[in-house]
Amino acid sequence: MTNIFEQDLDPNSANFTALSPVSFVERSAEIFGDLSSVVHGHRTYTWAQTRDRSARLAAALQSLGVGRGSTVSAMLPNTPEMVEVHYAVPALNAVLNPLNTRLDAALIAWQLNHCECAVLITDREFSPVMSKALDILKTQFGRSIEVIDVCDSEYTGPGEQLGAYEYEPWIASHEPLSKLEGPQNEWDAIAVSYTSGTTGDPKGVVTHHRGAYLNAVSNVATWTMPHFPTYLWTLPMFHCNGWCFPWTVAMLAGTHVCLRRVEAQPILNAMREHRVNHYCAAPIVHSLIYNAPESMRAGIDQQVRGMVAGAAPPAAMIEGMAKIGFDITHVYGLTEVYGPASVAVKRESWADESLSEQTRLNGRQGVRYVLQEGMTVMDPEKMTECPADGVTMGEIMFKGNIVMKGYLKNPRATHEAFAGGWFHTGDLAVMEPDRYVKIKDRSKDIIISGGENISSIEVEDALYQHPAVIACAVVAAPDAKWGEVPCAFIEARAGVTVTQEEIIAHCKSLLAGFKVPKIIVFKEIPKTSTGKIQKFLLRQEAGSVKAIHQS
Repeated sequence: MTNIFEQDLDPNSANFTALSPVSFVERSAEIFGDLSSVVHGHRTYTWAQTRDRSARLAAALQSLGVGRGSTVSAMLPNTPEMVEVHYAVPALNAVLNPLNTRLDAALIAWQLNHCECAVLITDREFSPVMSKALDILKTQFGRSIEVIDVCDSEYTGPGEQLGAYEYEPWIASHEPLSKLEGPQNEWDAIAVSYTSGTTGDPKGVVTHHRGAYLNAVSNVATWTMPHFPTYLWTLPMFHCNGWCFPWTVAMLAGTHVCLRRVEAQPILNAMREHRVNHYCAAPIVHSLIYNAPESMRAGIDQQVRGMVAGAAPPAAMIEGMAKIGFDITHVYGLTEVYGPASVAVKRESWADESLSEQTRLNGRQGVRYVLQEGMTVMDPEKMTECPADGVTMGEIMFKGNIVMKGYLKNPRATHEAFAGGWFHTGDLAVMEPDRYVKIKDRSKDIIISGGENISSIEVEDALYQHPAVIACAVVAAPDAKWGEVPCAFIEARAGVTVTQEEIIAHCKSLLAGFKVPKIIVFKEIPKTSTGKIQKFLLRQEAGSVKAIHQS
């Protein structure tokens, strides 16, 4: 028998709506339609205009058969069109696949096939790599897709149109949808984003509307963001859907300030011209800002707040940003948890500490986001929580609504990731007495260079394709500019001579440029009695910022 609170109290259209960040766009257009939504060079839009453009894009995609479960891929820089696809695609209950603009054609083609892309929206700048990717997609996978070309007003370089439609006249030819609506089921997929890894082990992270909505709200709570922020796009929107900030900015009726190029001069010019007060970036971008000449920063007198993630921020970066008056918040997360899902919340008492101690405290991965149900450090074998002693190492784990649905077409990896009822990050850490988490190592052998994730296994696979390489291992080495870079230790075949230049050229033929090892060391690789490479010794030798703990 049901209790009295279940009698005649069923959910209905008046009291229940599936959570979706698309609703933020409709609200801002309805109430704040006259306010600025997007600035990009000489182009400016209001929230009413952005909503109209997004609704026209949705209608145009719908005319191509895009609907629930369809995949729309986007090969775009941080432009108004990239903002619009984040609003239009979810409104159709389709799935957005943001492509990393730094990837090579083969990997892009593999991803397009794996996620069963129906429509590709691509910027003309990327036509050389996308033309190759589309050829591979057709010849190797037997798949052809609709292509929409974006001819951005701020891009004047070379590039050809690859598809039958050009974005601007195409969306203009369609009447806008009457409403940008989310799904009936908030568990429906909103995006699929690929983590680093080899094509033999696909990691297409599938996220849902509920999680995107809640993480967008958590961004506001974490940063105590006010209404109408001016947000600068220094973070690529293809990274975890820009950490959900396309929807966060919509929620607050803020202004997206778009940048095609992430360089010191245009960043600081935009901050000064548009009175930017919020931005997110990997440590390397923050370093660009505080290392820029003081004259370049002149006139930026507003309070600027930045989020940093992608790697633990170096002490020099935190100190440097503090000296120029920028307020920096350190967050931590992964694609599997929608980007940032924990934060080094600053306590008032920390202000009384020395700058070096503040740097240490702020450099930790912190505590869970307010709408994330759980974050802890656990023994992955026993699935018991490690003591908060700052010494006992375990694995960072999350649980809650801000965790992915799972990995696309990879039930084994999904099962392993959720073993024991928690999401296993693969990051090894300690919990300090105040229950703030501090990373000590990365068990997944991921190198984070300039905010980009590089799989050491993928690089090693490329190295092993060189005939002179009998054994190799790739670890992270510290780098003043990029934070970390791949360092390759290579054991050459007996009697074979090979040079650093030959190895680098070989890697460049197989890998995206940022994945190519920056340091090559030829030596006999240390191994255990069973032949297992002892990477912890190589990390010591490389001076890696990763932990050298042998676990």
